[in-house]
Amino acid sequence: MGAAKWIVGFLGWVAFGPIGALVGFMLGTAVDDHIDVAKQIRGSGNSGGQTYTSGSQRTGGYRTTYTPNEQRNSFMISLLVLSSAVIKADGRTLQAELNCVREFIRKNFGESAVNEAMNIFERVHRQEYNLYQVGAQIATNMNYSQRLQLFHYLVQIATSDREFSKSEKDVLESIASAIHLNTSDAASTISMYYKDAKSAYSVLEISPNATDDEVKSAYRRMAMKNHPDKVATLGPEVQRAAAEKFRKIQEAYETIKKERGMS
Repeated sequence: MGAAKWIVGFLGWVAFGPIGALVGFMLGTAVDDHIDVAKQIRGSGNSGGQTYTSGSQRTGGYRTTYTPNEQRNSFMISLLVLSSAVIKADGRTLQAELNCVREFIRKNFGESAVNEAMNIFERVHRQEYNLYQVGAQIATNMNYSQRLQLFHYLVQIATSDREFSKSEKDVLESIASAIHLNTSDAASTISMYYKDAKSAYSVLEISPNATDDEVKSAYRRMAMKNHPDKVATLGPEVQRAAAEKFRKIQEAYETIKKERGMS
């Protein structure tokens, strides 16, 4: 897809935070040229060099609105960075996990984007970075529904090798905290893939001791919070993945209803 062309799509999102520093280091002059241009724009509008505007307002160095294309590209670069942390968690890099990342890129950006994106991933994978600094930038620039869907992909990556180690679970919980997800939302997402006797209740974020009315209320709340329409700007493939998550919520609800004989 060509590094320089692709970088333009998410430069405004990453250039002035830890993800921008990480990507800039990896891609060298291709990024540097664009960052130099961005700095010139920023400097011409503010002698202190702290903020700039480019079609939308910025607060604290970040724009408050992004185009759908910028949102999709930002989602992708966030996935590449955070998936590296998940894959490293158990000390192994398995082909099934890499294939999961590759398939996400292929479905959302096309075959031509795969090689460039995986090259970026491989460079990220060789570096160390502060997970909480990266997470803070993501939390600042991505809405809650998009972060929740991002976390869903990361859990899928962790379970793609059909193993879910404690170290992977620990990293996922750290990521959830870093990107400012509610603990209950993170636990619910993990429970969609980490099955045990209580997982259906965990998906709905309730206790097995909940009343039938509380079960129904929890289902309505989770269905509203995780509706696929909330991530529509990220493209049809992400929306389809959100629909899969929505189905898992429905399945959990049906499991509990059947177990209890609820109508």
